[in-house]
Amino acid sequence: MQYLKTSIEQSFFTFNINIQKLMKAYIIVDITITDPALYEDYKKLTPASLIPYEGRFIVRGGATETLEGDWKPGRLVILEFPSAEKARAWWSSDTYAPAKALRQAASRTQLIVAEGCI
Repeated sequence: MQYLKTSIEQSFFTFNINIQKLMKAYIIVDITITDPALYEDYKKLTPASLIPYEGRFIVRGGATETLEGDWKPGRLVILEFPSAEKARAWWSSDTYAPAKALRQAASRTQLIVAEGCI
């Protein structure tokens, strides 16, 4: 019986690890642009910085509509990554650092990472 319990626990642990490996992550950014010209420079640098981290844009500045609550996002950007680790690695990378500095100088941002479901 102990062997069965240990086997089930190990299977669950392995299943959980495998699910986490498949779980995508999303960086969600609400941006209020304060310097439009500088922000245009930021937009040119960002796409290439995503490539090594397998990131891609899901939403990039399209129209938004608040359906509940009082959230009124400025420019909304959603990025998809294969994992939260890759999302965090991109955000803190030397590759993204020059673009991030421009964004921070050209806007006020709220930025989160959220794990997705499979």
